Amino acid sequence: MKETEKIGPLLQAFHKECDAAASPGEWNDVRVKYLGRKSVIMEMMKLLKTLSPEDKKTLGKEVNKAKAEMERALEEKKRAVESCKGQIAVDWTLPARGVLPAKVHPLTTVRRQMEDIFIRMGFDIRQGPDMETEWHCFDALNIPETHPARDEQDTFYLNREKMVLRTHTSPVQIRTMLEEKPPIYMIAPGRVYRNDVPDASHSPVFHQVEALAVDENITFGDLKGVIYAFLSELFGSGVKTRFDNSFFPFTEPSAEVYMSCFCGGKGCSVCKGSGWLEIGGAGMVDPEVFRAVGIDPEKYTGFAFGFGLERMAMLMYGVPDIRYFYENDLRMLTTM
Repeated sequence: MKETEKIGPLLQAFHKECDAAASPGEWNDVRVKYLGRKSVIMEMMKLLKTLSPEDKKTLGKEVNKAKAEMERALEEKKRAVESCKGQIAVDWTLPARGVLPAKVHPLTTVRRQMEDIFIRMGFDIRQGPDMETEWHCFDALNIPETHPARDEQDTFYLNREKMVLRTHTSPVQIRTMLEEKPPIYMIAPGRVYRNDVPDASHSPVFHQVEALAVDENITFGDLKGVIYAFLSELFGSGVKTRFDNSFFPFTEPSAEVYMSCFCGGKGCSVCKGSGWLEIGGAGMVDPEVFRAVGIDPEKYTGFAFGFGLERMAMLMYGVPDIRYFYENDLRMLTTM
């Protein structure tokens, strides 16, 4: 019979498609195609009614045999597909991916450069906890309770015990002065937190590098000399500095620090036409801070200053948006 000759090729095609099914959806497509209501097998079953008893017996035997074979194969395939559900198929014949050379993130590069400069000037590196007490973060730094920096709109408060995520690395200076006696020459690089809305120049998480020097007869001239030496090492000997009067509760006198722009003072979009770039704050340590940590302000003087690490990296690499440092864009590692 012609119908029985169709069964062999039909089984071959079925097993090929059944073996290739890799998902429950593909498995169901094979089942419907070969055992569904409109399948070839079902058409043969309907044909049996029109055949003679002898032909019906011959074809019926072959059809039932083929149907049973398909059902067994589909049942085995169903268990295999369900056991692999949620797993990703892997083509082991694909060539291996190329190995990308490792490269240091720009922020890490700039931080290491800054640390190296200060170490060569005789400063030590100090670290402190990201979670601080209000006393270390504000009170010991002569920041009153009414100061805007202590408002919840600026600071992340963690619990009722007055623990905060540090808003600057100045608490490391406090801890160092509590633990060590002058002379003290230290820097405190680290992560800080502010309750800021992210934009091109603000981030709720960023990095600072603060410096502190405490010794006898330290003057504002020493502060200016250290900052100038640092900036000259980092950006080149042609850099110029400028100090404008300012106010910080923990320093007196206080100043905003500016450096000459890379445009040579001609004015550009980076410096907004002024020829100067604001890079941080500085000043002489307020006597009240010394009293809070048990250092005699009549015997010792000191200076402190701080720069934003991201600000330095943006200037060095020409990065226009601080968010680029945190978006996991591999171009930050391949083009800088």
